[in-house]
Amino acid sequence: MKKIKDLPAHNRPREKLKERGASALTDEELVAAILGRGVEGQSLFTISKSVAKLIRKHKEDLSVEHLTAVRGMGLAKAAQILSAFELAKRHLIKDTVKITGAQDVMPLLADIADKKQEHFVCISLNGAHEVIKKRIVTIGLVDRR
Repeated sequence: MKKIKDLPAHNRPREKLKERGASALTDEELVAAILGRGVEGQSLFTISKSVAKLIRKHKEDLSVEHLTAVRGMGLAKAAQILSAFELAKRHLIKDTVKITGAQDVMPLLADIADKKQEHFVCISLNGAHEVIKKRIVTIGLVDRR
């Protein structure tokens, strides 16, 4: 049973994350970085491998029951995993807005609707007509002739 301390420092999940960024870690290493340690008789890597497999299988339907069924996963560790997922959903995963006609653009411009100055706005779309980003390119001057 391999322990974190047995690995060279540059191969440990948290140190690897610090040096190379989270995107350089495998699913198992990301889970290991969240959990931090194993339990008596169950290494962190064994637990992480099982949890990563469950994540791939159940995706957004992953539950406390699924996680606590893994040997070495109690309520506290299951809560860590599910809390990390919920934070990502709330702050990183954005609902896609699809533009099929001019009426779909109006809600995106609500923040500048009452402005007195001209705003030149660029709304970038992907091939599926989903909004990638909205940018204000320039703001004109008030011109009263």
